[in-house]
Amino acid sequence: MLLLRCVHSLSRISPRSVQRYQVAPALATCGLHRCSGDQRSYQRAQSPSWTYALTGLLAGTGAVLAYGLQHHKGQQAKTSEVQTTEKISAFPIFSQEEVTKHRSLEDGMWVTYRGSVYDITEFVAMHPGGDKILLAAGGALEPFWALYAVHNQEHVLEILSTYKIGELSAEDVKKQQTVKSSDPYSSDPERHPVLHVNSLKPFNAEPPPEILSDSYITPSAFFFKRNHFPVPQVDPASYRLHVEGLPGGTLTLSLEELKTRFPKHTVTATLQCAGNRRSEMNEVKQVKGLNWGIAAISNATWGGVKLRDVLLAAGYRPDVAQWALHVQFEGLDKDMTGTNYGASIPLNKAVSEEGDVLLAYEMNGEDLPADHGFPVRVVVPGVVGARNVKWLGKIIVSAEESSSHWQQNDYKGFSPGTDWDTVDFKSAPAIQELPIQSAITTPEDGTVIDRDREEITVKGYAWSGGGREVIRVDVSLDGGKTWHVAQLRSSDEGKAPDPSPPLGKAWAWKLWEITAPLPAEIKELEIVCKAVDNSYNMQPDTVPPIWNLRGVLSNAWHRVKVKIREDLSGE
Repeated sequence: MLLLRCVHSLSRISPRSVQRYQVAPALATCGLHRCSGDQRSYQRAQSPSWTYALTGLLAGTGAVLAYGLQHHKGQQAKTSEVQTTEKISAFPIFSQEEVTKHRSLEDGMWVTYRGSVYDITEFVAMHPGGDKILLAAGGALEPFWALYAVHNQEHVLEILSTYKIGELSAEDVKKQQTVKSSDPYSSDPERHPVLHVNSLKPFNAEPPPEILSDSYITPSAFFFKRNHFPVPQVDPASYRLHVEGLPGGTLTLSLEELKTRFPKHTVTATLQCAGNRRSEMNEVKQVKGLNWGIAAISNATWGGVKLRDVLLAAGYRPDVAQWALHVQFEGLDKDMTGTNYGASIPLNKAVSEEGDVLLAYEMNGEDLPADHGFPVRVVVPGVVGARNVKWLGKIIVSAEESSSHWQQNDYKGFSPGTDWDTVDFKSAPAIQELPIQSAITTPEDGTVIDRDREEITVKGYAWSGGGREVIRVDVSLDGGKTWHVAQLRSSDEGKAPDPSPPLGKAWAWKLWEITAPLPAEIKELEIVCKAVDNSYNMQPDTVPPIWNLRGVLSNAWHRVKVKIREDLSGE
């Protein structure tokens, strides 16, 4: 089937595209033949032969332009060339701003890779992986291709090279900010343009849902971003973490001390924003908050030290639990008045050997990105994202919860009958563990498919808070009249059943998938999913009974509608 898809893709190649692979030998030494007109009309040189290109496309069948092309053999020289490209390259120089303007077939689809700029507009129709290639438009390929390792092949790079039109400016390559302004957000990090932005200042965004089900571990570039203030600039050399409230007095630790004094642990854990799927509550009745879709949830492997170990080093003893009930966290991010973001979790979660609470300094094997809390953040597995405080500056063991706004007057659930005139935030506990959750990541709502496909594949994610394991996901194609059981996976290592985690420590989501025949004589599918955890908690079937004024804890059955297009050819 994959071979047929690729042959079908090749059959759509335009004569102009074929000409790319028939460049005159005389041009091979100059690297580029500049033609008049639009920059996209350049003829590329140093191209593989048509036969080699065909072989390359076939070998790459099923590949999707999506997360970071890995370093391939023999490219060290090219990397060094990028560093001096503005001095010696015959290619024009483009800024990232100019590249970002080219994100559609109408405006041209440009991407960057290792300091070079490529116009892949004409390749879109040929792409064996379908229209997911559109996600990369206007941004870097690095945060896409590593997700699909099939691109880590020499022939893929050769094909890409034929679409080169320029070089990225040195400033953008180095990601240096040369202009300072009074805007407190001016030093925020760059983000990938594929993200769906719900708020620019502060930055809050989620990835396209289909990316979530493509990889068990969410690449950091695509992990949802939830910020309350500008991203703080923290010097790792001068960073200090203060631990207060214990009999031993204040313990102050540098980043280096955190890394060297305590054993390192890794935990794969899913984080979910309290407002995930808030948009569905807005459809019932308007709520206050960012209009999150279904992708304010992601999964990563975190590396760091256990909070328990640090608290023990700071003087924690069993008798502390006689008066202390909470552990407060204070971030280095703050508003214009100097108020820092803060939150807290129960003491028993913080000090439990089974709680796996981390002071994380790594995400997916690398230093924490700036958007995700560099240099240190709290990761509280099984607990709402709001308590996983980023840019951690202070830890306080206390008899009281955090007094911050986000602990006392936000991130709480209320009855559907409670409105802003009657709400009493003191009457409800702060959200900690989240309820059972699942959603459909593909197909998206409004998709149209042909009847001759005969079957449909549905994918999604499922997760439950508190370490409860998802044990089943039910999927319906007819609005809930009949049901199928989806196949679950908790890794990227094939589709064989994965072993269950220890009881109470299912911190990470499960991805699920099902392929089912299209029901006969139905012109529109209403696809529904619902998950069940090992406590047999189940999702409610509709949104109205769980609606609340802040739009949090939205976990009703997720529904998408797909239209079936009948064969109109008469065959």
